Amino acid sequence: MPIRIGVLGAARIAPAALIRPARHVADVEVVAVAARDRHRAGAFAAKHGIGRVVGSYEELVADPDIDAVYNPLPNGLHGRWTMAALAAGKHVLCEKPFTANGAEARTVAAAVPAGVIVMEAFHYRYHPVFMRARELIDQGALGQVTRIETWLCFPLPSFKDIRYQLGLAGGATMDAGCYAIHMARHLAGSEPEVVSARAALRSPGVDRAMQADLRFGAGQTGRVTCSMWSRRLLHVGFRVTGDGGELRVFNPVGPNIYHRLTLRGRDGRRVEHLSRRPTYEFQLEAFRRAVEKGEPPITDTADAIANMDVIDAVYRHAGMEPRDPTP
Repeated sequence: MPIRIGVLGAARIAPAALIRPARHVADVEVVAVAARDRHRAGAFAAKHGIGRVVGSYEELVADPDIDAVYNPLPNGLHGRWTMAALAAGKHVLCEKPFTANGAEARTVAAAVPAGVIVMEAFHYRYHPVFMRARELIDQGALGQVTRIETWLCFPLPSFKDIRYQLGLAGGATMDAGCYAIHMARHLAGSEPEVVSARAALRSPGVDRAMQADLRFGAGQTGRVTCSMWSRRLLHVGFRVTGDGGELRVFNPVGPNIYHRLTLRGRDGRRVEHLSRRPTYEFQLEAFRRAVEKGEPPITDTADAIANMDVIDAVYRHAGMEPRDPTP
């Protein structure tokens, strides 16, 4: 029997992140959607071939014919509705960032019932491009790693977008920086200390861009750069430098569109292109394996807590406050 997934909200990310991948991943089915505006939910369901429209978020998480919940709501609502789904015994695939802050992430993690899967949707982490980067680092292709730089910058000039709203836990570090921080942590294989951070603000308390310097336990240094509006209109990737070479990856979050992995080392330079299959399909397969077979996801609640803690530290070092959950 397929895993029956219900969607919280008619979010713009849902078709790419879940609905289209579910058509290509066996034993997964998107069966229902709920939105605060029932008319909007109905139009969304009709457009994307979803069989049922549920009257409210509460009804969706309580529905006995739903096995798992996909949570793409605004950042400030992630924790509340993941908790509601867990209370109903549902598995959860939650969009990043996992919660509004580290404390809320711990609250959610403590509420996970035995046998229930919670997975943060860092889709890039399950794709062969990032897996290959980790493999090269682990094999010593760069020698001793000394520096890690990650960046995710894209233009979002619609300043009324929810991602610029403080009350919905918005900001560039939450939306784009969560990726850059996550990549740095997973490339290092350890947790960083935030040394310094510098923000560019769109409005009081809301960053449109952020840059932070990191230090890892083995002595590596790092820098994460993110923006939703800055001079770096589009800049997505990472660079890892070691005493024996350099690894650079362009577009690990959208490799199906285009990507490039470049390794420079003792044996010269080579470029690799890996799978063009969407990252979201690999992610959904990992979620299915976790639910069906109990295979622990890479992006579990412990990983989510660690990422939110770094996000909080970046905000504090930039002279800002971590985000609050939406009331």
